[in-house]
Amino acid sequence: MTDATFRPSASLPGVPGLGALVALGLGALALGAAYGPRQGALLLLGGALGLTLYHASFGFTSAWRVFILDGRGRGLRAQMAMLALAVLLFFPAIASGSLFDLPVKGSLAPLSAGVVVGAFLFGIGMQMGGGCASGTLFTAGGGNARMVLTLLFFVIGSVLGTVHFDWWLSLPALEPVSLVQSFGAAGGIALSLLLFAGIAALTVLVERRRHGGLEREAPSPRQGLARFARGPWPVIAGALALAVLNFVTLALAGRPWGITSAFALWGAKGAALLGFEPSQWSYWQTPANARALSDSVFADVTSVMNFGIVAGAMLASSLAGRFAPSLRIPLRSALAAVIGGLLLGYGARIAYGCNIGAYFSGIASGSLHGWLWLVAAFAGNLVGVRLRPLFALGR
Repeated sequence: MTDATFRPSASLPGVPGLGALVALGLGALALGAAYGPRQGALLLLGGALGLTLYHASFGFTSAWRVFILDGRGRGLRAQMAMLALAVLLFFPAIASGSLFDLPVKGSLAPLSAGVVVGAFLFGIGMQMGGGCASGTLFTAGGGNARMVLTLLFFVIGSVLGTVHFDWWLSLPALEPVSLVQSFGAAGGIALSLLLFAGIAALTVLVERRRHGGLEREAPSPRQGLARFARGPWPVIAGALALAVLNFVTLALAGRPWGITSAFALWGAKGAALLGFEPSQWSYWQTPANARALSDSVFADVTSVMNFGIVAGAMLASSLAGRFAPSLRIPLRSALAAVIGGLLLGYGARIAYGCNIGAYFSGIASGSLHGWLWLVAAFAGNLVGVRLRPLFALGR
């Protein structure tokens, strides 16, 4: 019997997967009882995001590296498809200001030096650390010990970013620009789709010139329900699922998906345990941030979704039979994870977000800062891929 043949027992999760299922189920019930059903639903939504990211192997970092080094653009084209569906879903809701009678708002941020420098640093960190914000969470949840190290220093870098945040905020900046407000929902959609098509066309041109044709996705050893449960999913399926799940986030939370603000929160709470006083830092004195710092992390939407992503990825890796953590990390690789994590955390904080909060959700919201982030982060990736050999990191 081949692996492509569906066997019910083969799709059952192992011990880590069962633990993840229990954590998601009981966690959702506990959060629902303590903070309302929406908070419990957000944990499950995070689980769906983690499972999707893992089964589709949807990586922003690897897609950019493959295009930079090899001229292969399949991953970038999947990102453009994801963004295209996202703007079709997001722009009308943002233009109306509500979704299913819930007030919603997009992820808008100024066009600032912090966005440029932060995104550039984040781009370098992507290649040094081996992942982005979403990639770090789902690979750590999937059992990658090196990414746990990256995540730890991602959190530390995020805290450092909050320490200096007021200085970056004091630099000259342009006010946020919204394509939805400037062109209306229909005009913003048309302009965005044109830009996505242009980027996708560029990847096709580059790939055909370098390889004579477009890369085909490798055939899956599984089909049907077995493939859905155990993966791997087609990357385009993962891209479209992420767009839909981000829209569900908008409907439940009132704002798009984000990741890294929770890292800063976790780090600040850790700093307080070590005797520091993050409440004295200006970043934590805004009403929303001060409330988050004083409340439990389980009251924080972003934290809850992040916990769900880790659990969802653990479930997915267990279903796929690939959850096998190893603590053997070569020294140079570990050093790259430390440096990369610090750059990721610091860059994300001063740039108003990461590949999810600024790039994905920013562009899906019609914010011009998302496009500025994309350009600066891609430049950082160009530097980062050339630093990887110094740390014995593969292509």
